[in-house]
Amino acid sequence: MSLTAKDVAEILRLLESSSFDTLSLEMNGVKLNLRRGSAVAVRESAPPAQAPQSAAEAPQPVPPSRKSTPPSEAGLKDIASPLLGIFYRAPKPGEPPFVEVGATVEQDTVIGIIEVMKLMNSVRAGVAGQIAEILAQNGALVEYGETIMRVRPSA
Repeated sequence: MSLTAKDVAEILRLLESSSFDTLSLEMNGVKLNLRRGSAVAVRESAPPAQAPQSAAEAPQPVPPSRKSTPPSEAGLKDIASPLLGIFYRAPKPGEPPFVEVGATVEQDTVIGIIEVMKLMNSVRAGVAGQIAEILAQNGALVEYGETIMRVRPSA
């Protein structure tokens, strides 16, 4: 038995409607690892001023992006793509983007949408501050962990 695109879409729908954040499935040599679209990975663009006090405070590792560009200034935080898919800056074609450079965002501010198998997943900033750079183009394929925007964190 193999998984069809319809099976995966149904699994994604069930995950989104559940209280779970992740799902790992292995069946007949096929491995499927899914994570809710609202989870956002945030990386430091520059080394932090001080190291975390304990391992529990250490940030979770985010794989380096294959399409990385150096930040325009030190201290910016990367907003990394939580999924592989098509990135959209606006809720619908012809509508204004969720955010522009200079916009103030909170951790839960929606900054874009990533389409995965016809499902639209909101991408949240994950950090409070001001949008400093927008790297991902509207309608472009983004990879998991790829930097899509950079934020100048609030003090």
